[in-house]
Amino acid sequence: MPILPIDTGRYGSPEMRRIFDEENRLQKMLDVEAALAWAHSQVGNIPTKDAQKIIEKASTKYVKLERVKEIEDEIRHDVMALVRALAEVCGASGAYVHLGATSSDMLDTATALQLKEAVDLIEEQLNELQAVLLSRAEQHKNSIMMGRSHGQHALPTTFGFKCAVWTREVSRHIERLRECKGRLLAGKMSGAVGTQAGLGPRALEIQGLVMERLGIAAADISTQIVQRDRYAELTCVLAILASTLDNVATEVRELQRPEIAEAFEAFEQKRQVGSSTMPHKRNPMISERICGLAKMMRSLVVPALENVPTWHERDLTQSSCERFVIPEECIIIDYMLTLMIRVLKGLQVDEARMRRNMELTQGRMMSEAVMLALAKKGLGRQKAHELTRELAIQSHNEQRAFKNVLSEDSTVKKVLSPEEIVTVMDPRNYLGTAIQQIDNVVAKTKQERKARGLQD
Repeated sequence: MPILPIDTGRYGSPEMRRIFDEENRLQKMLDVEAALAWAHSQVGNIPTKDAQKIIEKASTKYVKLERVKEIEDEIRHDVMALVRALAEVCGASGAYVHLGATSSDMLDTATALQLKEAVDLIEEQLNELQAVLLSRAEQHKNSIMMGRSHGQHALPTTFGFKCAVWTREVSRHIERLRECKGRLLAGKMSGAVGTQAGLGPRALEIQGLVMERLGIAAADISTQIVQRDRYAELTCVLAILASTLDNVATEVRELQRPEIAEAFEAFEQKRQVGSSTMPHKRNPMISERICGLAKMMRSLVVPALENVPTWHERDLTQSSCERFVIPEECIIIDYMLTLMIRVLKGLQVDEARMRRNMELTQGRMMSEAVMLALAKKGLGRQKAHELTRELAIQSHNEQRAFKNVLSEDSTVKKVLSPEEIVTVMDPRNYLGTAIQQIDNVVAKTKQERKARGLQD
């Protein structure tokens, strides 16, 4: 009976769940056994006909999951159960199954095969997310809005600038994942404690042949297990990625608050329900789900790091833990990416509301621009700062437009003309290099995508 949300199908894509389901895991281990038999035949350790028989039968078409579990219930060893089930269907050729190998050769190499599929899927999702953000950055390059710090009005920015910042953050995650992949996707065929003694004098050649056939790298050296720094690195990379998605989703949630109301998750008005009791509500539920799942992703970092230490050449403290960590992290992050793409594709941006919100502080958001204009006209930076601060407080206390307060001040009138005050109070004149930075980000990101063989 399904229990967890991943099991019930509530979370996770069918493609990613398939990679980690029992049937696919069994097939990956059978693939490793088949590759080992083939490699032995290539160096003359076993007859070719027997290797071909093992290769033919190393399939869930013949080795049934139910039979493997039946044997495991009897002997209490998952890999040996697989070995026996495969040997059963191979007849006399079954005598050569698992020759010279140890359990972790199958387990760790099969994990590498699963991770190869999973990481490719995650990278595809990241590429799509990057493309969506690029599109939004270009679309809203000039969509002026209030920049905020400490939750307070700060200086003008544009929504495209936000999207450009997120674009480069995602770009760094793509770079991290691609770099990590080279260290992560390594299998081994090294036998007990890693010395390859059971594989004979051509053991290194056998290991190389196995990994070449499977399409992954061979570990340079390993003990009885592949060292878990590889897996821990992936977990950390995915947790950082989850935190970026958390950050973007949090911004969407904040911007959707009625008090701000500048951007909204798409809402299907004809059918979607916002609340079971408050029919008026339009909740940012998808973004909230992303934020919640980010907590789960970050929680996996500690067990992944604690899996790195092991007693001597191998113990089993990693095994039970990573049976949770590895499938969960891949399934959850893939799902989070799917949700984030959905949110950003359907995001409704209210540019008119953004402009109205900028008026809430009656022009005081332009205090830095005013201060610098006064300083440049000879008032001096410190004196200009104090004067502007005092006038901003006056504007707030009297609830009057900052421009009017400035225009009435005797010191300001001596330094700035009415026309100069109007110019300095226009937020579009105080975007700095924002537009240029967006253009630079778009150009750089498109160049990187082209280098990866992607078409925009």
